[in-house]
Amino acid sequence: MTVMLNRQAYEHAKQLIHDGRIVLDERDAWSEHRPSAEQENAFIHLHGFAEYGKWHLGLDDEKPAGTKGHYEFPYGDFKNVHRCGVLSAESRAGQYRHHDIENALAHLHGMLDAQKNVAPASKRSRPTSAGRATRGVR
Repeated sequence: MTVMLNRQAYEHAKQLIHDGRIVLDERDAWSEHRPSAEQENAFIHLHGFAEYGKWHLGLDDEKPAGTKGHYEFPYGDFKNVHRCGVLSAESRAGQYRHHDIENALAHLHGMLDAQKNVAPASKRSRPTSAGRATRGVR
């Protein structure tokens, strides 16, 4: 199986992050936030595989382009980039040694974390009594 970076999806994700279309959720939320098979099918029906592909950072050249199996490493819900989706995909890409995809996801991860650090006070971690912000463990 040859899986390569979907550069169009990578550029799409960077633009979405730049535009603030992000959900700064925690690592373990992806199983709840990722689109269901029904949502994927509805999106494909309305927008086609070209648009569907923009939400996946990997392309499997051994599977036909007009199938869901051709696209791997989803990172969002067809509206926003989810931090948990990026973290999940980054971990899987590293596990399967897809280094170009892993590096792209690491860059997106950094972009999201930078946004997390400038999020409005209501979205930031609450300060501790010592004045330092509490942070979740990865």
